[in-house]
Amino acid sequence: MHSMNITRRRFLGGLGTTLAAGMLPMPAWAQASAAAAASADRLREPLSGWTPGMLDIHHIGTGRGNATLIVCPDGTSMMIDAGAIDGLDKYLIDELPNDSRRAGEWVGRYVRRHLAQAGRHEIDDFVLTHFHRDHMGERLPDTPMASNGKYALTGLIDVAQIVPIRRYLDRGFPDYDFPAPLDDPNQLNYRAFIQAERARGAAVERFRAGAGDQLRLRRRPAAYPGFAVRNLMVNGEVWTGEGERTRNLFPPGAVPTENQCSLALRMDYGAFKYYSGGDVSNTTNYYGDDPWRDVETPAAQIAGPVDVAVANHHAYADAMGPACVRALRPRAFVILSNDSAHPSITPLENMLSQRLYPGPRDIYATAMKPENIIANKRVREMTSLNGHVVVRVEPGGARYRIVVLDNSDESDRVLAVHGPYASGRREAVGG
Repeated sequence: MHSMNITRRRFLGGLGTTLAAGMLPMPAWAQASAAAAASADRLREPLSGWTPGMLDIHHIGTGRGNATLIVCPDGTSMMIDAGAIDGLDKYLIDELPNDSRRAGEWVGRYVRRHLAQAGRHEIDDFVLTHFHRDHMGERLPDTPMASNGKYALTGLIDVAQIVPIRRYLDRGFPDYDFPAPLDDPNQLNYRAFIQAERARGAAVERFRAGAGDQLRLRRRPAAYPGFAVRNLMVNGEVWTGEGERTRNLFPPGAVPTENQCSLALRMDYGAFKYYSGGDVSNTTNYYGDDPWRDVETPAAQIAGPVDVAVANHHAYADAMGPACVRALRPRAFVILSNDSAHPSITPLENMLSQRLYPGPRDIYATAMKPENIIANKRVREMTSLNGHVVVRVEPGGARYRIVVLDNSDESDRVLAVHGPYASGRREAVGG
């Protein structure tokens, strides 16, 4: 791995901000500089800043819910989920870095730091995979209210108090009634917030299965023609792979669970491919009944092989089945964990299996309950058990690294750097 002195990295960070702010063309020398910046992350030092042409995917580890920040090659900013479980359940992972702030506040502060390095101060697109507390936030009787008195501060809403959001995409807008009215306290809190955001001028849309242009670069799309996001699935409607056509997995009259309605997407940058599917699952507890409840297999099969995959449903017992793992066959899995059963034994066995697909692979968790290390022996074979997991894709998408950051404080110190890996290949390549 190449190393660079601090002065060089600071120069590159400043150059990236200047280019992003000025929307200047990115010449070959700048692309080379951005690639050098991607390899400049050094152990025990803060993560180097994003520069134009890079794709950074930050899996934020608070131990209390999913949260992913994406800084695209042209500086477009996206987020997938911002969860916050605020209860005191013995099965939950302790709050990270500590309990002096709510999980959503920690996420918002992380997002603000890393967007500022890219010269950005807002989130262009926020994507909510589904309406569960560990993906959007939890309202309890003692959750503090916003100053306007209309909703409680938790998860996504805490993030939006720190970093403004321009557009929201979810599975339910505008009616929020599939497969039944979404009206538990957490969902009603989210809906009240969305109503207030619309009044403020933010856009809200329903995530459209099959769409290839709903999530797109907003600043310099012509400069990065190899970047695209495909909406794979939502509400049981899955892309067929042809145009924007879809098919419905749910039979008439079916009543799916909230997890089965999760959305899934694939992000491409050149040869690099990334999969994220919220809590889609195969629902093994039905023991062969209602086979339509297996939504993760169709999602994975239409996604196809990827380089990095977020583990469905935190790699819990009803997810990451053999067919899903075989279809995705990533070089790296990322588990966004919050519970003592993340990952569960069988999903981890599947992700490690050389029978499902051959070759090396890495498995990262953003946090780990210590009891799971004892109960699930193969956890010791995972690459990393704790920390923010940052996927850094070089300009053009041909290579990427995976950087693990310290989540015990806000220093963003580098704990480990893995790669570089050639996109579409299984082994690391020379740096």
